[in-house]
Amino acid sequence: MTSSPITILFLGTSPFAVPALDALAGDSRFSVLGVVTQPDKPVGRKQALTPPPVKVRAESLGLRVTQPENLRNEFPLLSLPRPDFLVTVSYGQILSREVLDFANVAPINVHASLLPRWRGAAPIQNAILAGDSETGVTIQRMVEELDAGPIYAHQSTEIGKRETTTSLHDRLKEIGASLLVRTLVDLPDLRPQEGPIVLCKKLSKRDGDVDVSLLTAEEIDRRVRALNPWPGVTINTEGSPLKLLETSLTADTETHPLTCNGEMLLHLRRVLPAGGRPMSGAAWARGRFPSHA
Repeated sequence: MTSSPITILFLGTSPFAVPALDALAGDSRFSVLGVVTQPDKPVGRKQALTPPPVKVRAESLGLRVTQPENLRNEFPLLSLPRPDFLVTVSYGQILSREVLDFANVAPINVHASLLPRWRGAAPIQNAILAGDSETGVTIQRMVEELDAGPIYAHQSTEIGKRETTTSLHDRLKEIGASLLVRTLVDLPDLRPQEGPIVLCKKLSKRDGDVDVSLLTAEEIDRRVRALNPWPGVTINTEGSPLKLLETSLTADTETHPLTCNGEMLLHLRRVLPAGGRPMSGAAWARGRFPSHA
């Protein structure tokens, strides 16, 4: 006699959540009763209304999709099926006690850090900005306080010396999907979060505006790796903005050196001049400073 599948109500929005949804929907041990995601948003210069990645994937899987503007306010009217587990992965809205209590077994969250370090939004970027050597994924039982719930499981991974937000994001989303499945099947005992609590800094466009006289080359290099693709890092060069797409602490034939705080050199590998196209740091310097060619 086979047991009934574990029922799931999935809440997620960003690309980080897609592998977790795929893992649950593709495993016969689970039944995804529905997907809750953020509303479609205008994107780009033309402000074209664009569905979130989780909606696109859920519809391709034939799953029921709900997109409340405010889940806290609209939840009583949504007529959602009651699941064994409420699973949230990069959803983007604060959940009320009513929502958390909706699961018959537990509300579970996949968080891209080793809690309690980097509670809150943007844990991947903050880990790189801080120069952390390690991060990971935590599966926590959700409580009303942000990312403060007890832990079912976590898995760590090294942050490479040249790690970017994109590369780390892509690795952690796969780790999270696999760890989520193992956790839901085995449901380990809960344990409290241990260690110092570190909160994420909320990122804004201003974080990308860099004064090279105030930051060291290493600090700017970390910021470039952490803040691409958003908001990106921009410096001012003789009155003109220059976006730094890729930098290095070592030189090669395609880089251009930039003196930073402490007389340290940052080597510009790929840049985007205002109104121009992406190019190597060396090509930019040849155009900007012909005598250096």
